[in-house]
Formats: sequence, C-alpha cells, structure tokens
Amino acid sequence: MTWSLLVRSELRKIATTKLPMVFLGIIVAIVSATATAILAGHDADGTKGFISSATDQQSLLAFGTNAMMGAGLFGAIAAAREYDHRTVISMFLVSPRRHQAMLAQYVALFLTGGLLGLAGGVLTIVAALICLPMVDFDFLLSAGAVIRILATAALAGGVGAVLGAGVGALVRNSAGAVTAAVLLLIIAPPLAVQFLNNADWVPSTVVNVISGVGEGPSVAASLAILAGWAVVPAIVALFFVHRRDVT
Repeated sequence: MTWSLLVRSELRKIATTKLPMVFLGIIVAIVSATATAILAGHDADGTKGFISSATDQQSLLAFGTNAMMGAGLFGAIAAAREYDHRTVISMFLVSPRRHQAMLAQYVALFLTGGLLGLAGGVLTIVAALICLPMVDFDFLLSAGAVIRILATAALAGGVGAVLGAGVGALVRNSAGAVTAAVLLLIIAPPLAVQFLNNADWVPSTVVNVISGVGEGPSVAASLAILAGWAVVPAIVALFFVHRRDVT
C-alpha cells in the first residue's frame, strides 16, 4: 500500500470513531468557560482589567496550551485503542513494515490534532468577538495576533496528538496511556515550573512564547523544543513497536 493510501486509511479510521466528536465537545466546553469569564469574570477590584488591553486579551484567548493537552489525550487514546481492540494486527498486516504504518498514523493524528486545535482557536476568537461588545469592550487584537494564536493552536494540537500517539503505542492500554499523558502534559509541567530553576522546556512555556503571550526561549528555540515533545516519544515508540510482539 502506498504512503498516501496508508495516511488516508488512518484518517478514515479516525473519522469513523466517536473520538473526534467527543474532543470537539470538550473544546466547546473550554470555549464556553472562556466566554463565561469574559461575561461574568472580574478582577479582585471588581473591574475587568483582564480584557482591557490587547495584551490581556491575547493572553486570555491563546488556545495553544489547551490544544496541546487535549490533543495529547486524543492521540494517546487513539493509538492505545488499536491495542485494546487488536486492530493494530490488521494495521500491520496491511503494512508489514511497521514503521510505515506508525508514521502514517502519526501523520493522520498530527493533521487531526491540528484541526482540533485550530477549531478550538477559531471558536475562542469567535466567542470573544461576540462576548466583548456585550460587556462594552472592543476586540483589540490585530489580524497578525489572531493568525499567530490560530497557527500556534493548530501546531500545538498536532504536536500534542503525536506525543500522545507515542505514549499510547508504548503503553498499549487506553487507561494507562491517558494516565501517562495526563502526567506528562498536565501534572508534571506545573511541578517542574515550581521546583526547578529552569523550566523553559515545559510545553506551556514554549507554546505561550510561540503564541506571543509568554516569556522564555526565543521563538525559534521554542519551536525546536515543541517539536522535540513530539519527535522523542514518537521515535521511542517506533523503536519498541518494531521489536516487540503486537499482542
């Protein structure tokens, strides 16, 4: 089977499950929380200073970190379910060269995770455009800032999905893969920031830098670090999957 057919097959496999819709629902819930914050939230002094400037609005509306965490869980479940339901056997029968099948799965999950991240970014911006005038605030972001937020959300979603897929292929169990992804993306990063002198490598830091709402490494370095969060677990998973029994 050709490379393009393998990728299309993986995309069809993802599309025939309820998983994308479940995570789209989660995205809608996150966007609803942001809209609620705009409409009902206040600073300690009773004002809405958190949406009073373009910088504040960009920080609130940046969806990259949420996209990476959500897509990481999505990728972990999607890859681990192949082992739960033994569909990985047919996947490797179709493409006996396991690395090709795994790479096709990574590409499909990167595209799907990127699309989910982009959807979250777009819905967040739309929610702000609707809600800000309702509380007598203008939408202050420039077109460039909006594009940067959306591009980062898409990239972070794609990277998170590949990271999760690597974890899922290593753990080979949905519950364990979700637990590992939560530890990697949600629990460990805040602990690292709190207890380490230099935690510029954690996903939230580099994603915020790329989004233009945080401080840390340069944008180029942040892009390289973010790529590493996908590439390292993906390569490790390729190594072990290639050498062990799929059952």
